[in-house]
Amino acid sequence: MSHPQPVPASSGRDDDARVVHPLVHRAGAYAWRLIGIGIVGWALLKLLTALWVLLLAAAVATLLGRALDPVASRLRSRGVPRALVAATTLLGFLALMAGIVVVLVPLIVDEFEDLGPTLEQAVDDVEDWLVDDSPFDVSRQDIDDFREEARTRVSDSLESQSGTIVSGTLVAFEIVTGLVLALITTFFLLKDGDRFSRWLLTFVPDERQHLTTRVAARSWRTLGGYLKGSATLGVIEGTAIGLTVWIVGGALAVPVAVITFFAAFLPFVGAVLAGAVAVLVTLVTAGFGPAIIVLIVAVLIQQFDNDLLAPIVFGKNLQLHPLIVLAAIVGGSTLFGVFGAVLAVPVTAVVINALAEWRDDGRVDEDA
Repeated sequence: MSHPQPVPASSGRDDDARVVHPLVHRAGAYAWRLIGIGIVGWALLKLLTALWVLLLAAAVATLLGRALDPVASRLRSRGVPRALVAATTLLGFLALMAGIVVVLVPLIVDEFEDLGPTLEQAVDDVEDWLVDDSPFDVSRQDIDDFREEARTRVSDSLESQSGTIVSGTLVAFEIVTGLVLALITTFFLLKDGDRFSRWLLTFVPDERQHLTTRVAARSWRTLGGYLKGSATLGVIEGTAIGLTVWIVGGALAVPVAVITFFAAFLPFVGAVLAGAVAVLVTLVTAGFGPAIIVLIVAVLIQQFDNDLLAPIVFGKNLQLHPLIVLAAIVGGSTLFGVFGAVLAVPVTAVVINALAEWRDDGRVDEDA
């Protein structure tokens, strides 16, 4: 009678190998995918950096085209030829900007000439207080080292990707070229923007055309809401801060108001910078007490705008957490300098809303 052969006990090591091996395989697959995505992203970033003039022109044209689109749409709805609509709208905008410059610049140029020395004197007063009267252990050498470090960082920010210093003439030429291209692009956007959109839609699969149209429409609305909201808040903040500086006896109220208006297009960070300028100017031209009043008013206005006005003006689709705003501004300024910092927030808002529209479509499909 044969005895059954004992079955060897399975070792835990073999079971672990059978369990771990698929996990390792999957992790390796994901790692290779991430590496591939990183390489593609790096190459795309290098391409965008090399073509930053075209990128600047496209961004400016998109913003300007969105701002002028309501006027152009109204003219087209009345049967005005497309070319005439684009030319009239764009030339009208340029004439308006030229008129504002002609009227305002002579009124404020004298004050702006005093703004630079005023800010320098304010900074010097703050440095003297830090060294002589503040409770902090700050020496004059520390201040000088900080200034030298700031100069070094400014110089480094002007370095091109090849490591050479970009001359001011070259930068000015590239900016002028970008602005000329932006105006030309804006003209064609106002003239044939809807036709161009329909042509691009032909490259999208039929089953995705409806979603693509909705995503593009929401992105367009988001951009318009950002421009309108920023301009509205800029007018409110600039008027309030400028009036406060004037009421407390400070000088340069008009330049402060103009700076505050344009700073509104750089959310969060712009308000801090504009408020700092207003306080420093008031500190030098009116004294410590008025500067404290301006500081309190600036903080109150910011809180009023953030808590009450911004949700109404922008709407819930444009509400971005301050951390997202800061990350966008830092990332944009690091990659593309000042223009990247200015464009970072609207680009981020458009991307987030486009993704939200795409996600909502996915939910609709699941419910169906």
